[in-house]
Amino acid sequence: MSIGDKAKHKAEQAGGQAKETTGRATGDRDLEAEGKADQSKAHAKQAGEKVKDAAKEAKDGLKG
Repeated sequence: MSIGDKAKHKAEQAGGQAKETTGRATGDRDLEAEGKADQSKAHAKQAGEKVKDAAKEAKDGLKG
């Protein structure tokens, strides 16, 4: 996972947390749910990148 991708996914996660917190504080359930969804997407992207990294490391290990 590139540094840029990591930063982008962390920013998406932080934005989702902010939406969730704001939604909870204002009683806006739609905003709160949107924030949770944004966080879930960011976590899924991070997991996908980790799988790619692990596969690349395994492939590189077989070459050496």
